[in-house]
Amino acid sequence: MTAPIPDLPILAEDDSMLSRRFGREVANYFSGSPLNRVSWLRTDHAFLSAAFAHPKASFLLLDNLSPLAKDLTTLAYVGKNDVLPLTGPEPFKRSEEDVIKQFNSNITQPLILFLGIDEKKNGFEYRGYKGNPYFAVDVTPKGSVEEKAKGVVEAAKAKGGQSFIPGTRLMTLNAPEAAIYAQARALLDWNARNPFCGGCGQRTMSINAGTKRVCPSTDLADAPEGGEPKKRADCPTRHGISNLCFPRTDPTVIMAIVSADGTKLLLGRGKRYPPLWYSTLAGFLEPGESIEEAVRRESWEESGVTVGRVVIHSSQPWPYPANLMIGAIGQATPDGETINLGNDPELEDAKWYPFGEVREALDLKVSFGDEAPKGAKEGGLRLPPQTAIANRLINAVLAGYLGAAPKI
Repeated sequence: MTAPIPDLPILAEDDSMLSRRFGREVANYFSGSPLNRVSWLRTDHAFLSAAFAHPKASFLLLDNLSPLAKDLTTLAYVGKNDVLPLTGPEPFKRSEEDVIKQFNSNITQPLILFLGIDEKKNGFEYRGYKGNPYFAVDVTPKGSVEEKAKGVVEAAKAKGGQSFIPGTRLMTLNAPEAAIYAQARALLDWNARNPFCGGCGQRTMSINAGTKRVCPSTDLADAPEGGEPKKRADCPTRHGISNLCFPRTDPTVIMAIVSADGTKLLLGRGKRYPPLWYSTLAGFLEPGESIEEAVRRESWEESGVTVGRVVIHSSQPWPYPANLMIGAIGQATPDGETINLGNDPELEDAKWYPFGEVREALDLKVSFGDEAPKGAKEGGLRLPPQTAIANRLINAVLAGYLGAAPKI
């Protein structure tokens, strides 16, 4: 069995009009970060320098997107002295404008991402903002800093009780740290995928504490020592307002589809799923398409089922690599429940499952791919764990989410 499923973030109860009408807001796994991102301070090199140098600053190391951790449930953080061999003592000393002017495409700059401050911890203060700072550092050995990065990685491994967790999808972390990891992973992965400008093809550089990339107008590469940087070819990103490269987020709809009579749930089985495992349907939102339209289109394309009314339930960041899962619940039309997998052959199978059978599968509380626990029905349905928004959508349906709206 895998590690126990961590508790999901719970939002404070309130007595607002919206909560009375629609119920308590849902927070899904990978959301609910304990950090205040204070995003407007990412260009303030004085703030970043002070935060980086603070003795209580925490640094999360990622090697090829694998985080340093104590175990499958808990991240491990290092201190400033552990990253200095790679980052140097004052990586944020110069202003962003000066850093861009000193761009050298032959030199690999270690990527240091500012994540935010934990306001529940005391120790650091800057202009009234209080909370211990958190950073993520890409220690993947590469380019001109390969040997320095290797040294940091080996030193981290040499410390007892921590290691880099391999694997493409990490779903066992405790919920607050899963959100921190999701932010770090998505941004480091985006930076790694965008070394070249989409406008002119020249090399870009990371700015804004890891949350933007820019195509500089000059380059010190191959310039004589002490000489002026060479002017680069013109680029469309240098014209207009804020025409820079920002992190991408790919919106994806994921939907629990209920039968017209409200007694069954439509579930599909992907071709790579373990035996007996089914989930809700999902697909990418396309340009010029509303969320509701995407739910109807994807449901019909994958299963042949025609969906009528659609309501949005909740969303989930999904850093593999940069998705935002938009959870919805829809209801099939009375004459549109016939399953047909011949449109888009993405699914291996799709079925209507009675609510009772779905509830039995949810009660097993196993992680994706796990063996069935003792006492489970042989050949019975298997569903995603509670860390997946699919699980939360299914639970919402069974809890009567589609019941009559209260009168106001």
